[in-house]
Amino acid sequence: MRYGEKEIKEFDIKKEENFWPNNHKKDYTIKITLPEFMCKCPRSGYPDFATIYLEYIPDTKVVELKAIKLYINSFMDRYISHEDSINEIFDTLYNALKPKYMKIIGDFNPRGNVHTVIEREEDVRCKTN
Repeated sequence: MRYGEKEIKEFDIKKEENFWPNNHKKDYTIKITLPEFMCKCPRSGYPDFATIYLEYIPDTKVVELKAIKLYINSFMDRYISHEDSINEIFDTLYNALKPKYMKIIGDFNPRGNVHTVIEREEDVRCKTN
């Protein structure tokens, strides 16, 4: 196994070291584009490719960029649907960051004449207690 494969295989996004303190009190938006997402179709095993667009307004934490890269790369050998992959990424990051706002878009490359876009977002600024 090569060093990059080993690093991806052993990576755990849930470790606290992957999230840094947000040193800014005013709201600002972080936008991250991940153009090389890959997973495998759970039925056929064919590769699925996508561009992932992540956007969030941090509260107390931000995700370290190398961590998000390794986390996204960890999907490349997994058999997981478009819907499940995007929802898992959202839930994992949302639960760790607890941002004021977060949106994720998975824009999957067409395969078999089908183009899929999965979107999910949460805005705690709009919720009332």
